[in-house]
Amino acid sequence: MTKSAAPKRHLPTSPFKPPVTPPPKEFAVGDQVTHDMYGLGRVIDIEDGIAVLVDFGSVRERILSPYTKMTKL
Repeated sequence: MTKSAAPKRHLPTSPFKPPVTPPPKEFAVGDQVTHDMYGLGRVIDIEDGIAVLVDFGSVRERILSPYTKMTKL
């Protein structure tokens, strides 16, 4: 079984409700975050809607949007 790269489209004529999409994640400089791969960190820079720069202590990483593996604490 293969995983599709593109999400399924909702047709306007469909009798079913469109899927609910979660709101985009918002981060601010100074927010403490956790990442599935890098662990705990602090946001040190933001590129509007593109990426955030996070200091994880031993490494600084640029995390690209949509931030699926990162959550705000």
